[in-house]
Amino acid sequence: MPDYVNWLRHASPYINAHRDCTFIVMLPGDGVEHPNFGNIVHDLVLLHSLGVRLVLVHGSRPQIESRLEARGITPHFHRELRVTDAATLECVIDAVGALRIAIEARLSMDMAASPMQGSRLRVTGGNFVTARPIGVLEGVDYQHTGEVRRIDRKGINRLLDERSIVLLSPLGYSPTGEIFNLACEDVATRAAIDLGAEKLLLFGAESGLMDEQGRLVRELRPQQVPAHLQRLGSNYQAELLDAAAQACRGGVARSHIVSYAEDGALLSELFTRAGGGTLVAQEQFELVREASIGDVGGLIDLITPLEEQGILVRRSREVLEREIEQFSVVEREGLIIACAALYPIADSEAGELACLAVNPEYRHGGRGDELLERIEERAKAQGLKTLFVLTTRTAHWFRERGFEPSSVDRLPSARASLYNYQRNSKIFEKAI
Repeated sequence: MPDYVNWLRHASPYINAHRDCTFIVMLPGDGVEHPNFGNIVHDLVLLHSLGVRLVLVHGSRPQIESRLEARGITPHFHRELRVTDAATLECVIDAVGALRIAIEARLSMDMAASPMQGSRLRVTGGNFVTARPIGVLEGVDYQHTGEVRRIDRKGINRLLDERSIVLLSPLGYSPTGEIFNLACEDVATRAAIDLGAEKLLLFGAESGLMDEQGRLVRELRPQQVPAHLQRLGSNYQAELLDAAAQACRGGVARSHIVSYAEDGALLSELFTRAGGGTLVAQEQFELVREASIGDVGGLIDLITPLEEQGILVRRSREVLEREIEQFSVVEREGLIIACAALYPIADSEAGELACLAVNPEYRHGGRGDELLERIEERAKAQGLKTLFVLTTRTAHWFRERGFEPSSVDRLPSARASLYNYQRNSKIFEKAI
């Protein structure tokens, strides 16, 4: 079966879930200049065709810098924020205007044999952002640098209802007719909050947030963000992470940070369970809970490959249905990605930990430890004093978690009588 068939089948729940949702997409000026920009546009068109209501916010920092350099104007910053005097504002207006036209032109393309063929998009912009001056901070007058005061929610929603893509620039206007230079992250965050968007999607140079070892941090809660901001210091990655957390604290369910340099990063983040970037979400992304009868199908999908490899003892659907109350599971967006079972042993104060399994795509994430802790808690609640486990392939994993080698003679008689000598499983026990 072709890979794209499987991908489409796994993506179908997300396609259905995203339809009629409002997504705010923030693309910095560096992303517009990157060779992958054309692919990003194609992906945005695809989202639009799938019924997503799109608001695209673009940045312009490198374009402004190049215009300042061409005119011999020295840029000035205070606390990482540009000070926009009259001469700088002219460069800002020039850069933003040119970028806006370039983005509109790219979204208007109708190339044969491309994702944009026959798309017939309507891209709309306007004075949707009301701004005010930042004013004077620490003795520094920011002049024409401003901050978002209000987003025209009704106006934007009316256009989204008409199936337009709304394009917002990093410029805002005051009721007195002044023009202010804004941070595109500020515009995107406020738009996401004020419009009640389901998602804020932030493009950056990297795949997402990296930890101290350079590994991708896939999921965060807003309350975990400050520690990472302190570690990152003042850089663009910190700005993106702060914007994502602000949006979530403002009511946006999920914010995503993805790479503008990686082809397909946006689609991977939105249409696969693992994603390809960093997610900042209000709600718990994974849930450890007790299994119910509705989980039998998911359990079969999870454990069947391990049964075929001889790692787990085979269990029929009938057995799983009968013993479903013994299982605890880890659920991720409706998918059972890990499980374990606790079987109290008759006429003893012992129980057996069985059928511990984790989906290969989600190993090395501590799910096995979470389930082991859950099983131990359940065993204690039932008054059990000892936990046995029989395994053929994962002895070291259990040894590392406090299980000691045991034997058939140590098993309670009710379990020892069922021991399969042909399978020759190793026996371990742990006092709980």
